[in-house]
Amino acid sequence: MDEQRRALGREGEARAARFLRLRGYRILGRNVRAGGVEMDLVVSRGTLVAFVEVKTRRTRRFGAPEAAVDGAKQARLVRGAGAWLCDHPQAAEQVRFDVIACQVTRRRGRSREHWRIDHLKGAFDASSSE
Repeated sequence: MDEQRRALGREGEARAARFLRLRGYRILGRNVRAGGVEMDLVVSRGTLVAFVEVKTRRTRRFGAPEAAVDGAKQARLVRGAGAWLCDHPQAAEQVRFDVIACQVTRRRGRSREHWRIDHLKGAFDASSSE
């Protein structure tokens, strides 16, 4: 992965974290590793803990950002979440798997980028990733 794509991914994760904070979520961790899996964001609100995968794209040429969270990626995230929950047994009464899709565009004649952020709550569950 080249440096531009990594930088775009980091910016998407930072914007997603800010988006969630503004909606009352507490950021428990960014780029959290558990069970050999890296999870972009682990957040909480009340008794809910959500494991959030962030996908950022400049173009839809290869599909929508959220389409990149395929069954294999879901299974890895479920495995990582399980390991994280074993390490934090009191952390959650409810668990959810979310996807945040960031689409970056630049309008013609404008130098400023426009970010669209879609929060797909409960994008998948543990049983659908098997």
